[in-house]
Amino acid sequence: MSIASEFKEFIQKGNVVDMAVGVIIGAAFGKIVTSLVGDLLMPPIGLATGGMDFKSMKLVIGGTPEAPVTINYGNLIQTSIDFLIIAFCVFLLVKGVNALRRPAPEAAPAEPPAQEKLLAEIRDLLRERRG
Repeated sequence: MSIASEFKEFIQKGNVVDMAVGVIIGAAFGKIVTSLVGDLLMPPIGLATGGMDFKSMKLVIGGTPEAPVTINYGNLIQTSIDFLIIAFCVFLLVKGVNALRRPAPEAAPAEPPAQEKLLAEIRDLLRERRG
């Protein structure tokens, strides 16, 4: 089988298309959550912390005043907060989808027909007489 035909077969599989759609939707969802974090959540958090901008937090470890060498730990804090919020949003999304996928609760078993009730009573009476 040639590489071109193998590639064609690979692309035509449904899983590849599903994965591509998931990646595209995931990228768009990531942009929404990034905006949620950066535009809605971080300003009040920054206000609560005295106007501190997490991304500007850094530790100067050397270099010159014109070109300092820094460890930008504030960016790590911001990225970690972004990750936690994104993970929580994905958790809520998956939880919602799973709630929609749950099958409806099964109905209570139907009452047995009258004939079966009578037969069960006869069976029980016969057991009582034997035992």
